[in-house]
Amino acid sequence: MRRTAAAVPAALVLAFVLALSGCGNEGTMSGGGSSSGSGSGRMDMQEAAERSDAMLDAVLKAVDPDLQWAHGPTTTRACGVTRRRAVMTVVSADRRQTFLDRAEAFWRDSDYRIKAVNKDEVFPAVYAVTEAGFGVSVSFRGKGQAFLEADSPCVKESKVAPPTAEPNGPAYEGVYPLPRPNVRSDFWS
Repeated sequence: MRRTAAAVPAALVLAFVLALSGCGNEGTMSGGGSSSGSGSGRMDMQEAAERSDAMLDAVLKAVDPDLQWAHGPTTTRACGVTRRRAVMTVVSADRRQTFLDRAEAFWRDSDYRIKAVNKDEVFPAVYAVTEAGFGVSVSFRGKGQAFLEADSPCVKESKVAPPTAEPNGPAYEGVYPLPRPNVRSDFWS
C-alpha cells in the first residue's frame, strides 16, 4: 500500500491517540472493576462497542445542522474495540473548523478531556478522551471527508455485533471503501 506524505503524520497522530486511549494492562474502569485479575465486573468488547456507538451518536446529534453519515468498519484489537462513522455530507474547507469546533465544544461540555487539536489546513482533527478512558476523534481525511472514531480502553474479550443505530442515509452495507462525501448541504457544503 502506498502512503502519501500527509498519511504518515496522520498515522502517527492516530497511534499516539490509541496509546493514550488506555489499551494496556493496568488501571481501572469507571463503574467497573480493576483490569487485573479475573476481570469480573469489567466491561466486555460488546459493551464497549455499544458505549462507543452512544458517544458517536451523541456528538453527531450535537453538531447542527445535521450531517448524513454511514457506519465505518468496526475493528477489534487484543484488548479493545473501535467504532467508526464516515460523514457523507460534503463539508467545505470553509466549514471544517466549524464542524470541529462544535464537536470539541460538545466534548468539553460532556467533561471529555481534549488531548490534541490538529489545525492542519487540509487534514484538521480534534482528539478527546473520556474519564473512563475512551478515546474519541473527528478528523478530516482524503477529499475532505470527515470521520468519527471511538476507541475503547482495555476491556474483556468478547464477540462484537455490528452497530444497531440506523444511518441517516444509505447504509452502504458490504461496501468498502465507503464512497466519498456525496450529499450537499446548504450550510456545510
